[in-house]
Amino acid sequence: MQYKEILDKLKILSNPKNKEGMARFGINIDKTFGISIPNLRNLAKQIGKDHQLAQDLWNSGYHEARILACMIDDASLINEQQMNSWVKDFDSWDVCDQVCMNLFDKSKFAQKKAVEWSKRKEEFIKRAGFSLMACLAFHDKKMKDEEFNKFFEIIKRESTDDRNFVKKAVNWALRQIGKRNLKLNRIAIQTAKDIQKMESKTAKWIAADALRELKSKKKKMKS
Repeated sequence: MQYKEILDKLKILSNPKNKEGMARFGINIDKTFGISIPNLRNLAKQIGKDHQLAQDLWNSGYHEARILACMIDDASLINEQQMNSWVKDFDSWDVCDQVCMNLFDKSKFAQKKAVEWSKRKEEFIKRAGFSLMACLAFHDKKMKDEEFNKFFEIIKRESTDDRNFVKKAVNWALRQIGKRNLKLNRIAIQTAKDIQKMESKTAKWIAADALRELKSKKKKMKS
């Protein structure tokens, strides 16, 4: 399937009503068609893996074309240069999260970028760091507990960032790592309790929200 043919398909699938809903959920609707994720997944299956086509779709700047790009790209072929380039283009939480969970978390650079991007000032780049941590927690079955341990101090460090898309990603990372197994659950609960003691409204929200889910998950793990 060629680039122009795919763009034509995206235009056909365009749904103005969906764009209104996306805007309500805080998604940037510039250059957006209003296409659902299931429809994009179906199109991705028809296309198959195509690294070069993914670059072309990303460079188009269209919202759904970029999400489609991360679905068809080959994680074994992406490098740090591409990851650094794409992350600078993130302008919506959904593009950020879709790229992290469909592509970046499968890269051999995922852990490195999670740590690196967590220190950045840009809202969506910083979110990408924590989204990667969350995605690694539920996707990378081979990753060792010790490798997740380094994320807890980073989560604690950044838990006072009150920007909406950052604090929600910090919270997501803490919850997902803590749901991985009982050992990490205990550490995540303690981390949340430490965060709760901070003189920060954002930190207290992150901690309280995470503790509800982590404690509930702990009971299920033990039963």
